[in-house]
Amino acid sequence: MEVEDNTGKQQDPEHGEETPSSPRKRFSRLTGRLRPSWKYKDLPGEYNLAEHDPLVIAEIPPHYQEIDRYWVTEGLSLAVIAQNMQTYLIEYLLFEPPLSEFEYELLERLFEDLRDILILEDHDMDSDPGIVLSRKMQRLLVEYGLSLEETSLFKLRYYLRRNFLGWSRIDALMNDPWIEDISCDGTRVPLFLYHRKYRNIRTNIRFDEPALLSLAITLTQRSGKHVSIGSPLVDATLPDGSRLQLAFGDEVTTRGTSFTIRKFRETPFTPVELIESNTFDVDQIVYFWMAIENNKNLLFIGGTASGKTTSLNAVALFIPPLSKVVSIEDTREITLYHDNWVASVTRDRISEGTSVPIGMFDLLKAAMRQRPEYILVGEVRGSEAQTLFQAMNTGHTTFSTMHAGSIDAAIHRLENEPLNVPRNMLRALDVISVQSLTHRGRDRVRRCREIVELTGIDPITGNLLVNTVFEYDPIADTFSYTGRSRIFDEIMEYRGWNQRDLEAELEKRRSILLAMRDRGIRDFHEVSRILQTYAIDPERVLASLSDPGGLSR
Repeated sequence: MEVEDNTGKQQDPEHGEETPSSPRKRFSRLTGRLRPSWKYKDLPGEYNLAEHDPLVIAEIPPHYQEIDRYWVTEGLSLAVIAQNMQTYLIEYLLFEPPLSEFEYELLERLFEDLRDILILEDHDMDSDPGIVLSRKMQRLLVEYGLSLEETSLFKLRYYLRRNFLGWSRIDALMNDPWIEDISCDGTRVPLFLYHRKYRNIRTNIRFDEPALLSLAITLTQRSGKHVSIGSPLVDATLPDGSRLQLAFGDEVTTRGTSFTIRKFRETPFTPVELIESNTFDVDQIVYFWMAIENNKNLLFIGGTASGKTTSLNAVALFIPPLSKVVSIEDTREITLYHDNWVASVTRDRISEGTSVPIGMFDLLKAAMRQRPEYILVGEVRGSEAQTLFQAMNTGHTTFSTMHAGSIDAAIHRLENEPLNVPRNMLRALDVISVQSLTHRGRDRVRRCREIVELTGIDPITGNLLVNTVFEYDPIADTFSYTGRSRIFDEIMEYRGWNQRDLEAELEKRRSILLAMRDRGIRDFHEVSRILQTYAIDPERVLASLSDPGGLSR
């Protein structure tokens, strides 16, 4: 089996290495072998695995032992997880429909002709791009006067859609829900993945230099950015929300063009899903719910891929409805189910002399003039930290993330270059949640190591005073409440509650979260709707707990 892309190269299925394509023949030679026997209206419909045979047959190399397999796109792209018995490493083998020599040459001709004539007509603008592409492909086939089997037509559609509308050789990887990260380290180097189940894993896909440069340009252009030898570094967001970091050519990466794609789900994790995955327990989520509703400032810290932005996105669902929210990011990662929300991102200089870059500091200053009730900053790493803490000290509720491994490391980063936040301004920060990517057996899991409150400054030593509210026990894989919280004390004081009133309110919210978990309510929009309804009419939500289908209405 051979896997094709649009570069005129054929891919060896075992390691993805390029082999010379057969010499280009005149297309008249192909048409001379065939006879016209059908018209445009007679062409078959869309491929469906339930009605047609699979177009992919995985031929595992002899020195591989299969561990797992699953369809990425049913019948069209298959992922096989296999162990290489020579290196004993687990690898990700991607299989796509094989093409005969004739089908490959026809695909090349169609690709060139479609690239020249693919000008959308007025009635195509509202049509599905895949359908439009198939229609134009079919018209060309009629003009060629070719008679093709149904299977060949399905294969041609797959590759044309993959190359025109998808992401070429990595399109299946982008569509695989089990993949978190895609990493290309250079020319003729295998792609590496971070798989949710099998962790770091090597693939059988690699690129020659022209194909890799073409893919790099496609990635940056679809992200709305520009890349060149003069400006080789790109940090962008792909149309599906995934984060792209790319280095073009060999100017800064000696092995050639490299890129990393951090994939994000179309809908963010909800608090219910974080409880199910044991990133937090229900008491910690209730704590965040109470803190956010009462305008407390939060900071999520941790290392790379520790779940900082995921946690920020999830707890932001507790923001009361109609509150004005402004988010500020370098690349778009925050997603809210909120109407009164201004989502802002930074902008690089477009070209010399024609524009000015707009950084997070500029956006944060602009946000302060918009009278927001909540300000969400994707990550603080520079001078914007001072403005962020000024916002906290002037009464704006802010949430943000920062790279730091511990409370001490976070405070040290905040007080020193390049953040330079004065210690007396740090008192405005209420809660710090420490996230980590840790191991449970052979699995890597995300856990909240501790939740800490900043309670003030020691008048004698000048040190910040902290109170640990929740702690993680790595042996039992559980969380424990220390029994004391400044946030809870302040909420009782502001609302005129006693301890019994507080416990009653915490129990109500705990019961709602557990009911959603037990009834399988995990959808981002559905969870948001329930939480917003509780903010407006809590008795209605509580009354629905006794009805098995009440919450989902």
